[in-house]
Amino acid sequence: MKIKRVHFFEGSSAYYFDDQRAIKAGAPHDGFSYQGKPVTPGFTRVRQPGQVIGVALELENGRFAFGDCAAVQYSGAGGRDPLLDSQRYIPFLEKNLKPLLMGMEIDSFRGPANFIDTLRFPDPMVADPEPRRLHTALRYGLTQALLYARSEATGLIPAEIVAQEWRLPMVPAPIPLFGQSGDDRYTNADKMILKEVDALPHGLINNVPEKLGQDGEKLREYIRWLSHRIRELRMGDSYNPVIHLDVYGTIGTIFNDDPLRCADYIASLEADAAPFNLYIEGPVDVEDRERQIETLGNITRHLGRLGSPVKIVADEWCNNLQDIKDFASVQACHMIQIKTPDLGGLQDIVDAVLYCKKVGVEAYQGGTCNETDLSSRACVHLAMASRPERLLAKPGMGFDEGFSITRNEMARIISVFSIRGSHAKG
Repeated sequence: MKIKRVHFFEGSSAYYFDDQRAIKAGAPHDGFSYQGKPVTPGFTRVRQPGQVIGVALELENGRFAFGDCAAVQYSGAGGRDPLLDSQRYIPFLEKNLKPLLMGMEIDSFRGPANFIDTLRFPDPMVADPEPRRLHTALRYGLTQALLYARSEATGLIPAEIVAQEWRLPMVPAPIPLFGQSGDDRYTNADKMILKEVDALPHGLINNVPEKLGQDGEKLREYIRWLSHRIRELRMGDSYNPVIHLDVYGTIGTIFNDDPLRCADYIASLEADAAPFNLYIEGPVDVEDRERQIETLGNITRHLGRLGSPVKIVADEWCNNLQDIKDFASVQACHMIQIKTPDLGGLQDIVDAVLYCKKVGVEAYQGGTCNETDLSSRACVHLAMASRPERLLAKPGMGFDEGFSITRNEMARIISVFSIRGSHAKG
């Protein structure tokens, strides 16, 4: 089955691009916006609307396959690719990618996806004229379209394509979902508890004065509230979610990135979270990949020496497949967030999950609130084949919408897996 026509178009994400450096430096809230000037190159304000570039592939059989090029909320920070500007990238795609996609044979998913990974062009958003890999968001959307194209060509759902090409079993069972609260961390936590999400609430602890506290007291108080609220609202003792909080390096900020002091504070949070298990994501951000691996690893090892059950999740500076392998191979953390748009090609997301499982590090297939319904559903298909320990309910920051999109797509896939399995046995 060949690609007959290709079209690129502008779309909208479910959230916004935020200048993380400006926010961490103290840019104050102004309603839903932020005051102050942006710090990260490419930003025109601290918070600006998220952009998406849509990909449409028409196949020889008249069917269409779509993908959404989406980038993370905190683009341009933590070693990530620059801000996605559709006005700059759509002409680039029309000129450079359309001729290569037209007439492409979709005889598998991995073959065309790996071809996209080999391409090198000067990036229109980067001053350096040297050819480089396509922006992660572009690879993300293009490979979504290629996966759905293969699905349309074969009559199999995308999860079956992934299971087939990686030789993985089709397991008709759900994957634990992780809810994302945004700044509305109290009301949205209530929603998550009522819907019995498996891990909650992310919390968006991205600022010391307002959310963490100069001695970490505000985070401690919030964790205590969460533990009490879960026990207060749950319908019976069988619901025991994991408390998972992303602190965006702010713990390191108050302890000068000293791994022993960070670990001592993190270990002390166990009592506040009890009786629930606690995961802390991104305790430090030292603004350097190698130092991040070293510092995070020291925190993780010191927690082990303390006998603490609190687990560390890697996020910042752990972006692409090689990063994930490097963090996981030295056990720099207990869990890695595989932030899907940062990996680029969907094939790397599958490989990242499988590598983490191979070396004994928990895989959290995450992403960003700044995605779309389509990219989120594609990610569910990848997860149902590769089986990470945790899957982000996305997109958006309102929780209910992203949870509905993710959970319902998972239920559909489970239904197909069950039907196929019953048919095979019959």
